[in-house]
Amino acid sequence: MKPDLPRRGRRNGPDNSRELILSSARELFSELGYDATSLRRIAREAGVDAAMVHHYFRDKDELFAACIELPADPRRVLASVVSTAPAERGEAILRTLLQLWDSPVQPALLALVRSAISSKSQAALLREVLTRRIVILAVSDLPGDAGTTRLRGALLVSQLIGLMVSRYILKLEPLASAGHDEVVALVAPTLQHYLTGPLI
Repeated sequence: MKPDLPRRGRRNGPDNSRELILSSARELFSELGYDATSLRRIAREAGVDAAMVHHYFRDKDELFAACIELPADPRRVLASVVSTAPAERGEAILRTLLQLWDSPVQPALLALVRSAISSKSQAALLREVLTRRIVILAVSDLPGDAGTTRLRGALLVSQLIGLMVSRYILKLEPLASAGHDEVVALVAPTLQHYLTGPLI
């Protein structure tokens, strides 16, 4: 098996190195996943020195965030959710996401979801974001083994994505125009069941 070598035939001037790094990172993150992708591998694929990656991005997490172009930092957005007791976390998550979607970042969120629907690579990147940066925060401190926790997280995300697509992309009425309190009253119990209720 041949070792990974820098791609030949490309001149990587300072004006396009960042774009080459991002392009290679998107491909590798979507193909291999976050954990299996190293900064050195990204540098090799981009045909740049590893130091160039660190010149533009502090660490792998920052590079990953740049690849997916998140409009908000999940850790900051979900900070209050993490500190909420598991028994009340369903409502806290839903209120937080409704506030985010009804904020000025809504166009960026819409673009992110639409790109994931139409592109396999973008879908893979979004899946990594949901798994590593959102679900892991939402299910922190939940009882149960790792498999059960992953299932609860997947069910939670399935409900939330369905809600956001229905409300903000398809604009299904009366859901699209319902107030936050009404949506919370209707949906939060289901989210809470996925988080702490019996699954079978």
